Amino acid sequence: MSCWHDHDTHEEYNYEQVKIDTLAPGFDLPAYDPIKDDTTNISTHDLHGKWKVLFFYPADFTFVCPTELKDMAGAKAKFDELGVTVLAASTDTVFSHRAWVKHEGLMKGFPYLMLADHNTEIAAAYNILDEESGIAGRGTFIIDPEGICRGIEVTSGPLGRNSDELIRKIEALQFMAAHPGTACPAKWAVGSKTLTPSIKISGEIEEQLK
Repeated sequence: MSCWHDHDTHEEYNYEQVKIDTLAPGFDLPAYDPIKDDTTNISTHDLHGKWKVLFFYPADFTFVCPTELKDMAGAKAKFDELGVTVLAASTDTVFSHRAWVKHEGLMKGFPYLMLADHNTEIAAAYNILDEESGIAGRGTFIIDPEGICRGIEVTSGPLGRNSDELIRKIEALQFMAAHPGTACPAKWAVGSKTLTPSIKISGEIEEQLK
């Protein structure tokens, strides 16, 4: 299995499955653009230098999936404010994506590109492919401008995700990227105190957060 690596040479190569804080598997996939009602192609190279969310869902015409995608669509203004490109993805075809958007009321006005990983290579690379059914699990991957995977969330099939928590994580990751050496404690939100890890504060975290 091979996909595009995000080096300047753009060579194809074999890669390991996704791991946190390492280079995310590259891709070059067809996509349905629901705003233009047309197909396009999107690749890792196209997105270099941008924060990205790869939002895998099991399948078009299912049950929890449209509720999740409506939630993500409702948060578009915030993702835009953070400079984040959101990509929905499943192992369906672009034709299935279009039919679903046209028929499902919750998908009305869906604003993001919908990747068609029909050969399942990318779902496999991101370690969320059910090989027996050929569909992807619910996997959310936050990828930084250098192509490093900074966040992985995988939930059980019937469990929908929450865009508010995803946005909180991105805000924290962006803060830490802008302030190297800092760490964001549990439930961190913009404006909250951060930590500067050091042996000098070990055992005194309560004091540091006052």
